[in-house]
Amino acid sequence: MTEKKLKELLESMTLEEKVGQLVQCNAGQFIENTLDITGPEGEALPAEDLCRVMGSVLTFEDAAQARALQDMHLAADPKKIPLLLMLDVIHGLRTTYPIPLAMGGSFDDDLMTECADMARKESAACGVHVTFNPMVDTARDGRWGRILETCSEEPLINSRMGAALVKATQGEDLSRPENVACCVKHYAAYGAPEAGRDYNTVEMSERQLRETYLPAYKACLDAGARLIMPAFNSLNGIPCVANRWLMRKVLREEWGFRGVVISDYNAVGELVTHGVAENPKEAVRLAMEAGCDIDMVRNAYYQYLPALVREGTIPEKDLDEAVMRVLELKNELGLFENPYHGADEALEKELYLCPAHRDIARRAAEETAVLLKNEGILPFPKTVRRIALIGPFAEEKHLDGFWSRPGAWKDTVTLPEGLRALLPEAELMIERGCGAEIGAVDESGIERAAAAAAGADAVILTLGEEEGDSGEGRSRAEVTLSRPQLALARRVLAANPNTAVVLFNGRPLVLTELEEMAPAILEMWYPGTEAGNAVARLLFGEANPCGKLSVGLPRRTGQYPMPYNRVNTGRPKPQPDSRAFPFTSCYLDTPNLPLYSFGYGLSYTSFRYEDLTLDRETIGREDALQATVTLTNTGKRAGKEAVQLYLRDPVASVVRPVQQLIDYRKVALAPGETAKVCFTVTEKQLRFYDFDCREVSEPGRFELSVGWADHLMLTRRFELKKD
Repeated sequence: MTEKKLKELLESMTLEEKVGQLVQCNAGQFIENTLDITGPEGEALPAEDLCRVMGSVLTFEDAAQARALQDMHLAADPKKIPLLLMLDVIHGLRTTYPIPLAMGGSFDDDLMTECADMARKESAACGVHVTFNPMVDTARDGRWGRILETCSEEPLINSRMGAALVKATQGEDLSRPENVACCVKHYAAYGAPEAGRDYNTVEMSERQLRETYLPAYKACLDAGARLIMPAFNSLNGIPCVANRWLMRKVLREEWGFRGVVISDYNAVGELVTHGVAENPKEAVRLAMEAGCDIDMVRNAYYQYLPALVREGTIPEKDLDEAVMRVLELKNELGLFENPYHGADEALEKELYLCPAHRDIARRAAEETAVLLKNEGILPFPKTVRRIALIGPFAEEKHLDGFWSRPGAWKDTVTLPEGLRALLPEAELMIERGCGAEIGAVDESGIERAAAAAAGADAVILTLGEEEGDSGEGRSRAEVTLSRPQLALARRVLAANPNTAVVLFNGRPLVLTELEEMAPAILEMWYPGTEAGNAVARLLFGEANPCGKLSVGLPRRTGQYPMPYNRVNTGRPKPQPDSRAFPFTSCYLDTPNLPLYSFGYGLSYTSFRYEDLTLDRETIGREDALQATVTLTNTGKRAGKEAVQLYLRDPVASVVRPVQQLIDYRKVALAPGETAKVCFTVTEKQLRFYDFDCREVSEPGRFELSVGWADHLMLTRRFELKKD
């Protein structure tokens, strides 16, 4: 449809029809489905009225429902304006790949592209027009359940992974039926709630907000994302959906965003609960004035926006601008010509869980696993004949993680299935031992598990947290393993030290006691559909772990928040970190540093870093330097290494981080192979926000290092010249 025809369509619409384009309903109001909702249901309103005017729906199940919803609406709408169909597709639709927190640990933008491309194909065939993804909330507190939904505590990883996902999902032309529009969330700083409690308030300086939390949202918008979702939380006293500074000044004026803004689930109605609006009508006024285009689910716009426009409180030109943004998105998706877009029941069956998609999911699970510890027992030899598979996840199918499609767990490959496929001659002895749920107390199965371990050639001990214990609305005050799990670990390891611990979890866990007694620990996170096959291949050497931690693992919950790129203090703690130093910034009862730092991860091979060189010692603002490090695979297995480049600005007008990741490369090397890994460093990477929130770089000396956080191996210095 031409721009002229879009304007003519807008001019022909009644006030109620215009408002309808800004109303999003839950598909469950019109058809039966099994998808979860993440908040209270809206006030019961006449379904026939909503069906006639609504502009979009969410939480539908498949292509058949997508087509039925579109048909139902088009039959009732005199203007025949197609619906937008939206769905949360976070880490795969039917074929699930690892949770985003695991994907960040791949340090591999190409792998994210491949997984997002797979999800795009399945989503489009399902009938999805818009996915509420990527979620790029930088998070540094594992108590927050939604940390599993972001890629990292590091904004650079969130920015690059988010941008890669957007480009892979949207493609070059949104009108093509195989492409899906992206909605970036949750704007802004949703990942920094007070005390790690979901939906909680966020108080922070503008400088920290701009430097740490805003970059990833902007990177996704710069990559072309067509929608953005304000967060539930209040930011410095103003809920984000009503925050005019965030939405008007930063988003629209500074960043020039011209796409659609959609609220989170009932976030407009919750302005009353926040206490910034006296009633729902006032809440609608605040949200519209801030620039929120679509009201998700609770129908507050439907009920109160027409009156606000008629009485002149909301200018009709503001309403028209919001409606036009929605119409333009529908037009860009080609919905006026093809309202079903990519919905195709036959293609769904062809794509869902197809061999090619399973292969991608398996490789992603293998390359995001992090080998935390290995005292030489892994990989197990494939000649073992008696394997004890122990723990609460020994036969578990719920290994996909939050935001998996309902029923996706039924397709998950379990550990016994994966082990039997790889080692058909081996005998499996399976004992659950105990549960993983919060508050578990039953230890009655531990002795049977220890007996099985004692008679095994190799033991696989599965520990972690239940799938439902991390995700939205699932914050924890203690991020520890359950007491029975630790008791199980003690008995099993005493019975057979040839034991590898495999972890399944959606957040960083405290592993201090486990680390002291386990000879090998493999962090799998929630690996998705191909969990069992990936675990089997990793444990028995068919695949080589190459994941790194995208977030540090604490020694104690009380260390949170604990960003790896912390700033120094006037009284920093001296080394060693193992004991307390009075009158310095330290704990009396635990070291300052995490148990495992950001960027850490082992392999079945070894890598040597040598000869970090810079091609120049001084640069100007228009210059670039080349930093090159020599990497050698010194082991006997092929492997991949995430080479990480860190920056330090020792002296600046504001306190700067002691270490800051500024680039990374994933490198594959055969045994004995050497490669030169080159990074380009420009003045832009030296910038920060000064006290007045101006983005600046300051002349002076800088340090570049390779390694990982808290373990920087090689360092070189250079200088930024004065203008």
